[in-house]
Amino acid sequence: MYYNNMIQFLIPFSDWGFLALRVLVGLLLIPHGVSKLKDLKGTGAWFGSVGFKPGMFWGTLVALLEVVGGLALALGLLTQIISALFAIQFVVILLTLKLKAPLKEKELDILILAASLLFIVSGAGRISLDEYLRIILY
Repeated sequence: MYYNNMIQFLIPFSDWGFLALRVLVGLLLIPHGVSKLKDLKGTGAWFGSVGFKPGMFWGTLVALLEVVGGLALALGLLTQIISALFAIQFVVILLTLKLKAPLKEKELDILILAASLLFIVSGAGRISLDEYLRIILY
């Protein structure tokens, strides 16, 4: 009974949890995309070398998703769509590049996938541009 009351007390703060998770995941992804954009030629070559052809196309697409999508996620803009794209990206990473890697080398990828799945089913939360724009547009 005590735990139930404690949990109910925390429910009004759940949107702050969504905000924190969105911002942290978004800001974590942006530098990965920026580093890919800084060396698009090398990024394209690497993507091609691991089987994603044409490498330049896939490298650019992933880099832009990580930068633009990371920013959108942090702001809570188009959260479910962006999260679906990140979920696809990280499922592909886990099933191809890191399938046989030890758990410690793919923990962050699994966490980003889990956060993406959470945002797909729950949305961005009330502290987001998605919510703000919905209020204004409807």
